[in-house]
Amino acid sequence: MSWWRPEAGRGAGARALNTRSVSYSSSPLLASKTPPWRSRFLVALVGLGFVGLLGRAVYVQFIAADFYQRQGEARYAHTMELPASRGRIVDRKGQVLATSVAVPSVWAIPKEVDADPAKRRALAKILGISAKELEKKLDPTTRFVWLKRQADDDTAAQIKALALKGVFQDREYKRKYPEGEAAAHVVGFTNIEERGQEGIELAFQKDLQGRDGSRSVVRDRLGRVVEDIGESLPAVNGRDIDLSVDSKVQFFAYQRVRDAVAEHKAKAGSVVVLDVQTGEVLALANYPSYNPGDRKNLSGAQLRNRALTDIFEPGSTMKPFIAALALESGRVRPDTIINVAPRSVNISGWSPTDAHVYGDLTVAGVIQKSSNIGTVKMAMQMPAREMHEMFTAIGLGQRPQLAFPGAVTGKLRPYKSWRPIEQATMSYGYGLSASLFQLARAYTVFARDGEVLPVTMIKQPEGEVAHGIKVFSPKTAQQVREMLQLAAAPGGTAPMAQVSGYSVGGKSGTAHKQEGKGYTNKYRSWFVGIAPISKPRIVVAVMLDEPSTGVYFGGRVAGPVFSQVVAQSLRLLNVPPDLEVKPQIMAKHELAVDESF
Repeated sequence: MSWWRPEAGRGAGARALNTRSVSYSSSPLLASKTPPWRSRFLVALVGLGFVGLLGRAVYVQFIAADFYQRQGEARYAHTMELPASRGRIVDRKGQVLATSVAVPSVWAIPKEVDADPAKRRALAKILGISAKELEKKLDPTTRFVWLKRQADDDTAAQIKALALKGVFQDREYKRKYPEGEAAAHVVGFTNIEERGQEGIELAFQKDLQGRDGSRSVVRDRLGRVVEDIGESLPAVNGRDIDLSVDSKVQFFAYQRVRDAVAEHKAKAGSVVVLDVQTGEVLALANYPSYNPGDRKNLSGAQLRNRALTDIFEPGSTMKPFIAALALESGRVRPDTIINVAPRSVNISGWSPTDAHVYGDLTVAGVIQKSSNIGTVKMAMQMPAREMHEMFTAIGLGQRPQLAFPGAVTGKLRPYKSWRPIEQATMSYGYGLSASLFQLARAYTVFARDGEVLPVTMIKQPEGEVAHGIKVFSPKTAQQVREMLQLAAAPGGTAPMAQVSGYSVGGKSGTAHKQEGKGYTNKYRSWFVGIAPISKPRIVVAVMLDEPSTGVYFGGRVAGPVFSQVVAQSLRLLNVPPDLEVKPQIMAKHELAVDESF
């Protein structure tokens, strides 16, 4: 065994130290002098680096501070939209016609969706799409995708039960229409974003939509709201729209025209009901119609608001206006005798004809029997300009001043272009055109003692009476009302328009439909009338397009619909009967006189 000695250790350490000692002066590399430019260059590089960093700091902190602030906030701060609730649409009595309700909507972040094939198939089945369509929706390159907007509660519950990661649900507003197809053409509908597309929904879009609010929040990495930042802008809900329409009158009018279309195998039908005290539209119904809440597989025929958009030659419904103009100008009196024998008038080799042969008729009889010949004889006593001014005054050839989309102007050519034969045919409704709504408004001139009323879809203040444009004197209007009452009585063209307990008057019309340059054997049939005659409260206009059961005269096709709608409407308006209720038995030959057309 060897022992270590301190002296030996010290000697070894000294030798090691001497071995590591280096003489710098003896090294050629270390002994050489460094050029001054090299050190200066290095110092310059370091200085430039600091200057660059300082410049970048100045740029970030001062010059582009707003940009970087926004970029930073975008990673944690978010602006949440606070949607405004769309206003309701209600009828004159507060009955809801359209309202918004909260419903679930399902969305996903595709790259976060974590589901096995079985769950994906189950999700596709609940959504009602194929697995392939679902995979296309869940494209990982897409940051956001709607899976089902405005879903029903059952669908939303089934999806929630799958507990899929990356699939979420929010609440959106969906429009509901309690009156369904009965009020569809009045109310219209919205798209999925709740923007009006038709009807009142479109006409009052700005009032109904309100203004969305906003809320700035901080979210964590899981999307949860941590805190509010800044001030919130509250949402302003849309304004409710109070319509003049009475939902009960509307529903009954829709039912009656729907039944009449089915009974006569017609192509379509329309009804308009106006309040002649206020100018309010109480009903505007069309058939075929649609359900605004379920618009799958809709056709253009269902969407058309025919009462406002379809124009036609109004036929015999124009005859009372010619009689009124002749009375107003003093050319005739109600008892003036007119010879209406066949070929008793000739215009450039053409003679009008009547459905029946008459000899002499009074002016009142011309309207009661709907004589073309008698009407033409009155019209040809007038300058064309006088007729044209009267047609214009009652609203023909002009778009109705109505806050509602789709209303048309109709056709009324300048009087200077009229030939004598055209003036003659216009007197009984051929050669010009109008919508059913225009005709209904025109007949307010007789109901309101010579004034044509402005019309509105918006409820007017209680007790307010509308004032219109004076066209005829009260005396003339009253005389024509009496003639219209004869036309709707036994011996007239529309006794089937009578209403038990109420006096009514009106004019039926039947016209061949024009296709291309000629007329076909297809017809439009209508009836426009007033009730009660003693103290008018409503004007009702009814039109059926292409009745095809062999019965097509307006008095027989549209007259009964008028009768039913008037009876129900006057009762709902609490208008007392003005006639004694008694059974009326008419002989078959007295039932109706077919109008000429």
